[in-house]
Amino acid sequence: MLQSEKRSLVRFLFIYLSSTLLLFLLATFIFYDFQKQHIINTQNSQLHEEAVHISEGLRQLSSTFSNPLIYPQKEPFSSAVYNLDKSYIFGSFHPSSIFWDKAYYQKANKLFYIHQLYPYYLGVAHIVVSKEINQKPIDDLFNISLLFLCIAGAFFTILGIFLGKLFIAPMKESIEKMNRFIEDTTHEFNTPISTILTNIELIDTFYESEAKTELKRIEVASKTLSRLYEDLSFLKLNHDYHRKVVSLNISKLLKERVEYFKTLIEVKKLTLIKEIEQNIYLTIDKNDAIRLIDNLLSNAIKYNNKEGNLTIHLNNKRLSITDTGIGIQKEDIKLIHTRFKRVNQSEGGFGIGLDIVGQVVKCYNFKFKINSIYKQHTEVIITW
Repeated sequence: MLQSEKRSLVRFLFIYLSSTLLLFLLATFIFYDFQKQHIINTQNSQLHEEAVHISEGLRQLSSTFSNPLIYPQKEPFSSAVYNLDKSYIFGSFHPSSIFWDKAYYQKANKLFYIHQLYPYYLGVAHIVVSKEINQKPIDDLFNISLLFLCIAGAFFTILGIFLGKLFIAPMKESIEKMNRFIEDTTHEFNTPISTILTNIELIDTFYESEAKTELKRIEVASKTLSRLYEDLSFLKLNHDYHRKVVSLNISKLLKERVEYFKTLIEVKKLTLIKEIEQNIYLTIDKNDAIRLIDNLLSNAIKYNNKEGNLTIHLNNKRLSITDTGIGIQKEDIKLIHTRFKRVNQSEGGFGIGLDIVGQVVKCYNFKFKINSIYKQHTEVIITW
């Protein structure tokens, strides 16, 4: 799956799953809160039943005056009786504070119920009953709710991936068609471009020609096509490309690539400033290094002003290429790495050069920075 397809799928899944799971989380929370309150209400009703049981026992005690008096209570309930003035009389516990304005209330992990007696028995006007909350059904409810969320999350994730693939299927088909077109086109480009360049070199080497200017133009056009062919091939084969990473003399290679672009530099009458330290080695695949350098040089030449300066600096920490051309506006610098993005529509190209540079830089964990002032200069820096 291509990066663009992955990004689209991830964005779709994020929006779909976040909205769906948020809805289910809200529904589960409401269900859990409702069921938890139902469990608490059930346990509160047990307190009420115990209070009625105690009041019935007190009534019987007041009518029989049996001796000894036995306080009617049972486990796991705790209870206490209070007079009309809400003063403590007797009980199996003595709470430090009671919320007399509430019939039912919860304090820490205990439930309380205040039952009022009328008529009064044995001077008792209020019965306070308490018990610890039975946490087991609440824990079971929480576990069931959590399990439901996990199952729903897994189900909707699978469904989201399926729907996402259906969603990106037209884009994937279009990209595959474009890739097949690029592959077929680049295959057809290779032979005629190689033939043109070879014959230009032969003519220039063995024959004196009056059409030197015309031959240079043909050479420039052919090298432009050749570089385009290499870039398109890289975009097509990048994922399957076998890299042979070696310790490469980048100083020597840089000079060779500058020589390759010599004709283009001369046609634009650029002043070439080379600050290349000798014998700088870099661990990189040679073809990747060529693509990196060629795209930077090509852009620096293409977007430079006629009779401008082209400065190439290389040391053991970085490579920088600076032109005195059209520059890049600040808001476009963040977008310039995007494939097919062209901030200047007046110049040729497909907007793939810096995308390739970005892929190579990412592959080797290099750092890529662009400094530019619009209509003044652009400096591209690769550090390692």
